[in-house]
Amino acid sequence: MGLVITDIETFAETLAASGVPPVLSGRHDGGEFRAAVVARDLGPLRLIELVTPEGECFRDARCARDVDEELWQIDLVTRGRARVEQGRGTAELWPTDLVLIDPARPVRFASTASTHVTMLVPRRELRLRPGDAARLAGVRIRGHQGPGALVSSLARDMVRSLTGFRAGEADRSAAAVIELISVALSAQLGDARPCPDEALRDRVLGYIEARLSDPDLVPAKIASAHGISVRRLHKLFERQPLTVAALIRRRRLERCRADLAQSDRTIAAVAARWGFAHPAHFSRLFKATYGYNAAALKSSNRARTVMAPGAEPGKDGDAQITER
Repeated sequence: MGLVITDIETFAETLAASGVPPVLSGRHDGGEFRAAVVARDLGPLRLIELVTPEGECFRDARCARDVDEELWQIDLVTRGRARVEQGRGTAELWPTDLVLIDPARPVRFASTASTHVTMLVPRRELRLRPGDAARLAGVRIRGHQGPGALVSSLARDMVRSLTGFRAGEADRSAAAVIELISVALSAQLGDARPCPDEALRDRVLGYIEARLSDPDLVPAKIASAHGISVRRLHKLFERQPLTVAALIRRRRLERCRADLAQSDRTIAAVAARWGFAHPAHFSRLFKATYGYNAAALKSSNRARTVMAPGAEPGKDGDAQITER
């Protein structure tokens, strides 16, 4: 691990210097802040190892840079767990797993205290058709088997061993690594060709995501909108981690938590915005899911956004721009 960083401002500056595409910081845990950054180059390939505390961050139009349109970002988790949301994809990542990210598009990250490696690859070196990139972005690539395992193992080790290369050797080695990444992505495309049930489930997931604020979003309404029975709808999700109702509830709670951490709305207003008609019921669900109550998160957010005496505008009063 590189030099330990104990404050978010220094972390943001170090990340900016590393070249990681910028994000806006969201929630971080209330404990001691500890992070680290190690960046290495191999020809046109840049690898950055990040040690980060538990937290959330996101990228939107405010973060846009012209240079990000020239890169692909591949993230690898080596310790802890992470969730990456981009487009219609949501990747739940465990150690060794990878995910492709388009740095030029909005993305949301959430993770436990973790270590991960970010690989930045020039688009001219890793050519992806727009349709294929859209299908791959935000999709989990398993890092324990097949081509994904080779990429995962190489990326994990390379960030600390990239020394002693002459210029030509570095370029040729980078080309080999990028080719392996291309093979892993191609294999994922083959796996991702949906069967009819998967295609229908994807449509249902998109429908749910677009209507989370509808308090009447229930399985019967979803089934009717897709011309299927409620029984058929439940069967689509019987091998998934969550039932339809549990998925709706979890996604609403996640949206509420993000709003409470980033806005000045009241708890009741946030709950109502995301389909919870009864604030007391929402508060019980929130506490049961996250282990702390919504009021505590709201108070923590308020404390972070109060500007300290003598602080410069934009440092503590505004959303922190960091890199990830």
